[in-house]
Amino acid sequence: MFLNKNSIVNCQASTLPIKSLILLCLLFFGSLLQAAEYQNHRFEGNVLIISTDQGQVSLSARSAHAFEVFYQPNNTKQLPSFALDDDSEIIELAVKSNLTTVQASTGNLTAVIDKSPVKIRYYQAEKLLLEEEVGLFLQDTQRGFRFKLQPDEKLIGGGQRVLGMDRRGQRFPLYNKAHYGYTTESNQMYFGLSAVLSNRNYALIFDNSASGYMDLGHTESDIMQFEAVAGRTAYVVIAGENSPDVVKNFAAITGKQPLPPRWALGNFASRFGYKTEQQTRETVQGFIDQDFPLDAVVLDLYWFGNDIKGFMGNLDWDKNAFPQPQKMMADFKSNGVKTILITEPFILSSSDKWQQAVDNQVLAKNHAGAPRRFDFYFGNTGLIDVFDRQASNWFARIYSDLFEQGVAGWWGDLGEPEVHPGDSIHNFNGLQVTGDEIHNAYGHMWAKRVYDNQLIIAPEQRPFIMMRSGFVGSQRYGMIPWTGDVSRSWDGLKPQVELSLQMSLLGFGYTHSDLGGFAGGETFDQELYIRWLQYGVFQPVFRPHAQDNIAPEPIFHDKQTKDILREYVKLRYSMLPYNYSLAYENSLTGMPLMRPVFFEDLSNPKLIDIADSYFWGDAFLVKPITEPNLAVVSMDLPQGVWFDYWTDKKYQGNQTIELNNHLEKLPVMVRGGAFIPMVEPVQSTDLYTTQNLMLHYYADSSVKFSTGVMYDDDGVDPNAIKNKHYEKLTFDSQQDKTQISFSLKRQGQYPTMPTTRGLTMMVHNWQQKPKVILVNHKAVELVDDIQSFSDSSQVGYWDQKNKILKLKFNWAIDVELAIK
Repeated sequence: MFLNKNSIVNCQASTLPIKSLILLCLLFFGSLLQAAEYQNHRFEGNVLIISTDQGQVSLSARSAHAFEVFYQPNNTKQLPSFALDDDSEIIELAVKSNLTTVQASTGNLTAVIDKSPVKIRYYQAEKLLLEEEVGLFLQDTQRGFRFKLQPDEKLIGGGQRVLGMDRRGQRFPLYNKAHYGYTTESNQMYFGLSAVLSNRNYALIFDNSASGYMDLGHTESDIMQFEAVAGRTAYVVIAGENSPDVVKNFAAITGKQPLPPRWALGNFASRFGYKTEQQTRETVQGFIDQDFPLDAVVLDLYWFGNDIKGFMGNLDWDKNAFPQPQKMMADFKSNGVKTILITEPFILSSSDKWQQAVDNQVLAKNHAGAPRRFDFYFGNTGLIDVFDRQASNWFARIYSDLFEQGVAGWWGDLGEPEVHPGDSIHNFNGLQVTGDEIHNAYGHMWAKRVYDNQLIIAPEQRPFIMMRSGFVGSQRYGMIPWTGDVSRSWDGLKPQVELSLQMSLLGFGYTHSDLGGFAGGETFDQELYIRWLQYGVFQPVFRPHAQDNIAPEPIFHDKQTKDILREYVKLRYSMLPYNYSLAYENSLTGMPLMRPVFFEDLSNPKLIDIADSYFWGDAFLVKPITEPNLAVVSMDLPQGVWFDYWTDKKYQGNQTIELNNHLEKLPVMVRGGAFIPMVEPVQSTDLYTTQNLMLHYYADSSVKFSTGVMYDDDGVDPNAIKNKHYEKLTFDSQQDKTQISFSLKRQGQYPTMPTTRGLTMMVHNWQQKPKVILVNHKAVELVDDIQSFSDSSQVGYWDQKNKILKLKFNWAIDVELAIK
C-alpha cells in the first residue's frame, strides 16, 4: 500500500491514545488516503515488477535467502542502493498468481503480495517471518515503511547505540552524529545502521541514506517503522535457519569484509596526538626498548599543523614539526612499524589547500553553486564532495602522494560528517542531492573512494582503512570502525561489548574501542586502564588511544602496569594464528570475531540481553571487568565443559561460577574440545612465522568429536583467498574412554609457506601418563623430564602437576596421532 500526502504519521504529535489517533486520522484524511491497487505484473530479467495505480514495486531475489523490495511511486526522486553489494547476483524467481495474490519464491524464501491493497508478507517454509502493515507511506516531508511485530519478538540493530542489546521499544535517529564522552546511555552516535536482526530469524535493511528515524515498537508496541525525510524507498529482507545463518546471509548480499593486512591484528601506538617527529620516534623506540611488540604508529592531526584549529585540510606535512617524514616512516618500517595518518574531509578556509579546493570545485556547494561554507569547532570550512567523481579524484591524488612517501594505512575521522549542513548540494552521478538526503552514506562513499584508489596504486597490498562512520555494507570497502570518543571512565568501558556486538552482527566484525578510553580523566586510574587493555586483547583491533593528558601507551606508566600489560600484548601476538583464522572466517562467511552469548543457545531469548560477556571466536568465553575493586567476579557458563584459561581448572557449564578477582587476570574460559593454534610472540608481525607452531587442545571425555581450522598466508596479498594462495590446516579429534586420536591435515599452498613445521602439541586435562603415543603409527618416546623434552625433536612428556601432555614432532605431511 502507498499512503501519500497526509498519512497517519502526520498525526503522531497528538496526545490522544495511539489507536484512537490512528482511527481519527483515517477518518479525517479518508478521502486523501489512497491504497495502491494491483494492475499487472511482469518480469524484467529476473526482477518481478508489480504495476499499481500509484507507481510500481520491484522485487528481486539477491540470494536464495534475500529479497530487495523497491517501491517507486510516481514523480518521486530516488537514489541508488548503498547497502547492497554490486557483485551480488539477482537470481531467478518462481512466480504464481491468483485472484488475490502474487507469490514469488526462491525455494527458501517466499513473498506473498496482496493485490488489493498491495502489501507484502514473507514466509520461510510455512513460517510467517515478517509482514508489511501498510507498506510504503509517502508524504511531502517523510517517507518510509511500517511492519508488524510479534509479541515475543526481540530486535538487535540500529548500529552504535547504548540502549541494551534488545532494542525493541526504542525510537532513535537515523543520522550519524558524534557523541563526545558518552558513557552508559546514548541513542545517537557515530555509526548508525538502518537495519535490524530479529530473533525470528530474519534481518531487515532500510536502504535509505537520508536523515530519519527508526521506531522499534516505541510509538506503537506492535509496529516497526522506518522513516526518512527523503531518499530511496526500498528495503531488503534476509532470512536464515537461525541467527548465525542470518548473519552470514546478511554479509553475502551487503558484502564481506576483505581480509585485512595481518599487521592490523598487532599492537598500535596512538594518541591525540604526537606533536613532533622526535616525540613519535621516541615513542616507537620506547616500545622496542621496553620489549612491547608494536606494528603501527598512528599520527593524529598534528602531522599537518601545530594546533588543533586552523590547519585542517592542509593534508601535507608540517615540516617544522616533522622535518624528515619520509625518513621517519622508512626507519619505522625497518623495525616492522607501519605509519597510519589521520585525514578528515574538511578543507578550512584558512588551510593551505583552500583555494586549490575551490578552483578544482571539490567542495559541496550551496544553491548558488559556490562552496557551502560553515563554521565548526576547527574553523570556517567547506566539505569535500566525496560523491563527485572529480572531487574524489582530487582527494585521491593526495592519498596517492602520501602513500608513495611511505604511509601504510588511513584513518578517516569526522566522517559522519561531524557537521553537515542539510542544504549542502552534492553531485552524485549527475544527480544533485542535499546533505539531508545523503548524510548517512557520506562515510560509506569516502571509504569506497579510498579503498578503490588504494587497490589502484598498490594492487598487491591489502588496504588498511579505519573510519568512524558509514552505512550498511561499508565493510565491503575494508572499513574498520571504532566506537568514537568514549569517556575515559568505568562507565565508558561498560558499553563497549554491546557496541561491538551490535555492529559485528550487521557486517562490521572489526568494530573496536579506543582502549583505555579517550575523553577526559583527571588522573591515571591504573585498574581501569589495565582492565580496558586486557579486554582489548580479545577484541578485533588492539589500539590504545586517548587525549594525551594521560598517556594512552603502556610504556609510559609504572612498572606494575607495564609488567602486567606486556604479557597481555605478547599474548595477543602469540594468538595470531587463532585470531588470523577468525579474520579468514569473517572474510569467507561474515561470521564476526566477537560473538554474542545467545549464539550458544538460540532457543533461549533471554540470552540476547547479555552484554557483559561474549565469545571470542568459538573457543573463548570472555568477561571484561567493568567495575573497580571487585573481590569476586560472577561468570555465567553456557552448556558444556569449560576450562579457566589461566589455571586449566575445569568447570561444568549451565551454572554461574564465582572467580576470585586479581588485577593480573581477565576472566577467560576455553571450551572443552577447543583447538588453539599459537606461536611464540614476535616484536612485529613482519617477523611472524608459523614455522614453529604450538597447538593447544582442551580434552574432555564428554567431547567425543571436535574440529578446528587454522588459516595461513603471506599476510599481504589482497587476492589470497580468491586465488587460493593460502594454506588451511585442519585439526580433528576423536576421544573415548581409553584413547584419543587426532588427524592433522595440510591443504593448499602459497609461495612463502613453511614446507615443514615444528609442532608442539599440548593436550590439556590429560589425567594419566599415557601407555603409548603413536605418530603415523610409529611409537614416540615418552621422557620423564622437561629438559629432555626441550632437547629432543620428536618426543612426548606428561606434565603430571598441570595435567598437560606435551608432544613434539615435525609436521611435513598429514599426521595421524593416537594416545592410549
